[in-house]
Amino acid sequence: MTRLVQLSGVCADLVYRVDAVPAPGSDAVVQGAAVMTAGGGFNAMVAARRAGLAVAYAGTLGTGPLADVCAAGLSAQGIDVLRPRRPGMDQGCCTVLVDAGGERTFIASEGADGEVTDADLAGLYLHYRDWLLISGYCLTYPGSFPALTRWLTARPRRLELLFDPCPQVARIPADTLAAVLQSATWISANETEAAFLTGLDTPADAAVALAEGRKGALVRSGAEGCHLAQPGHPVRHIPPHRVKAIDTNGAGDCHTGYFIALLAQGADPARAARLANIAAAISTTEEGPATAPDLATVLAAADGPTPNPED
Repeated sequence: MTRLVQLSGVCADLVYRVDAVPAPGSDAVVQGAAVMTAGGGFNAMVAARRAGLAVAYAGTLGTGPLADVCAAGLSAQGIDVLRPRRPGMDQGCCTVLVDAGGERTFIASEGADGEVTDADLAGLYLHYRDWLLISGYCLTYPGSFPALTRWLTARPRRLELLFDPCPQVARIPADTLAAVLQSATWISANETEAAFLTGLDTPADAAVALAEGRKGALVRSGAEGCHLAQPGHPVRHIPPHRVKAIDTNGAGDCHTGYFIALLAQGADPARAARLANIAAAISTTEEGPATAPDLATVLAAADGPTPNPED
């Protein structure tokens, strides 16, 4: 059975809808707050599940009220947990501010999700058909990046691994970044992350540079779609699916989870990227971090007329 195995941690999200992110020393005007939900690495896993792929969580799950929220979320989505829960440490928490324009701002601190040991990784049973996903967040945490660096350096490149650099990519230690770039068979980055990794400001050029030496790369441009590059092929702009976004929280994760799920199920990369664009766009039309649509909804949108975001 083919699975997505998430190596990055799940944390608890506390989401606030605000008029604007407050200036230092001021207060936010809060229009609404969501109940605490699972977030972080959870969001890409939910997207892959809704795209029809089996999913397993290989990160650390602690004990305590925040960890219980995350465990309940994983269970509700049918996501297997591959390791025992770690006693004596609760999960991390991320406060998410979603402004009136739908943009999100994170304030996060890791807990058990930021702790990974050599023994944790050595005990993982991975099938040759598994696809691995790793985010740059877990490669910045002092409690996880040393073991992950050693594991990535020694890992045979026999399993597909997609690296999502995340907005904290500049904080990844140089040897850790080198290890994950050497190990990754695919990279999916937003424009800012891609520019940092390559020094190239043009998304198409950055995608070509990131694809060198691996199967391919995506550079995501939000509402402008994404660029797909594969060695030996011309870089392609995959057009966006136009919607009126109200909440962009988790859209990049949705894109990544869908892209992996479709590749793992045999789709060619261009179709996988197109459907990932559609899924991510639809996810922004609902409030919440894990709002990936199901595959039937995405396929119907792909076959239907181009939507008018002003409707």
